[in-house]
Amino acid sequence: MSRDTSQQGLAPRRAALHLLDQVTGEQRPMSELLSEGALDHLDPEGRARAQRLATQTLRGLPRADRMLARFLQKTPPLHVRNILRLSTIELAGGEAAHGVVNAAVAMVGMNKRTAGMKGLVNAVLRKVAADLPGGWDKLAVPRLPKWLREPLKAAYGPQVVAEIERAHFAGAPLDLTAKTDPQAVAEAVGGTVLPTGTVRLAKGRQVSGLPGYEAGDWWVQDAAAALPARMLAAQPGERVLDLCAAPGGKTLQLAATGAEVTALDISDGRMGRVRQNLNRAGLSADLVVADALTYEAAPFDAILLDAPCSATGTIRRHPDLPHARDGSDFQKLFQLQAALIDRALALLKPGGRLAFCTCSLLPDEGEVQVEAALARHPELRVEAADPPGMDATWHSEPGGLRLRPDHWADRGGMDGFYMALLRKPA
Repeated sequence: MSRDTSQQGLAPRRAALHLLDQVTGEQRPMSELLSEGALDHLDPEGRARAQRLATQTLRGLPRADRMLARFLQKTPPLHVRNILRLSTIELAGGEAAHGVVNAAVAMVGMNKRTAGMKGLVNAVLRKVAADLPGGWDKLAVPRLPKWLREPLKAAYGPQVVAEIERAHFAGAPLDLTAKTDPQAVAEAVGGTVLPTGTVRLAKGRQVSGLPGYEAGDWWVQDAAAALPARMLAAQPGERVLDLCAAPGGKTLQLAATGAEVTALDISDGRMGRVRQNLNRAGLSADLVVADALTYEAAPFDAILLDAPCSATGTIRRHPDLPHARDGSDFQKLFQLQAALIDRALALLKPGGRLAFCTCSLLPDEGEVQVEAALARHPELRVEAADPPGMDATWHSEPGGLRLRPDHWADRGGMDGFYMALLRKPA
């Protein structure tokens, strides 16, 4: 029996298939599935492979469906369709056809309800393998779902949306934030330092195996996500609050400045990740599990609010999001963001500063929120946002920065973000 069809070889594929079935069939986000231990039965290499396969398949799903439609007279059950999708993406990635096809046939045969479709799966995938060399690259870049594409077209225009979609399909490199010296980290891991100070690796690697991981010299954080803390520019000795802190990248940034940091999150489980990250990096913060809307404390010098949002700016790294959401819950998110801004201002000293940000591409979760906050608090003002290395084209009305996945396309892009620095009247 070949390696690909052995139990060891099948295990990561079966785990990836389970993720696909849950995301596409139950509309469950992959982060939720992973936090529940969906891949815990695999060794580290197997977990990485399963997550990579599922992510790549979700990213290329529309392309795979177009390719498969050429050879399917009718749509098979979702479980079988996901086996075909997963296998098509593997074939497009250069995996040997015999191994991919044999594994797919084995997987479809493991389910009594689908075992009768082994012949179909075998025939379709052999045709796909033969057609891929001349057909795959001619297929269109996958589009965003209509519920998201239409508001983005209204905000940025069709050309920009097409560029965003290309950035999503290209995926994301691995970005690291250095605790102290970005250049030293870049040299150690074989990366480059971006103008904003983020260390970027062109291709994803096993994070825990990189030099400096155990020593806590750096942590994983997208280049865009690293900018709000740099914009806030916390100073040694300042009392700083990180609202909605998990998973903790911004908490670590703030703690590394020498500020007295309080990190707050409503989830005890998510706060556990913040604690682990702080311990690995040798940094400290006061961790509080509480509801930000009811939290009481002495006023802070500065606050960073990374508000809960649609996360539509992170689709290049989380291609499951368009399948797990449909936009129906966005209004509640908009209301929560406004309430959190007001609560943060109440926890801020007179003259203090608030960095508000969301990892969203929707203006309703960025520019519109700041405009509304200025209307509710007439003496509030937006300060110039000029973190080191930023591009002048990122400036946005009514102030702050608007970042998109197509920015720095030649360097590998970045997450979509909006951020603004607000100053409370003295």
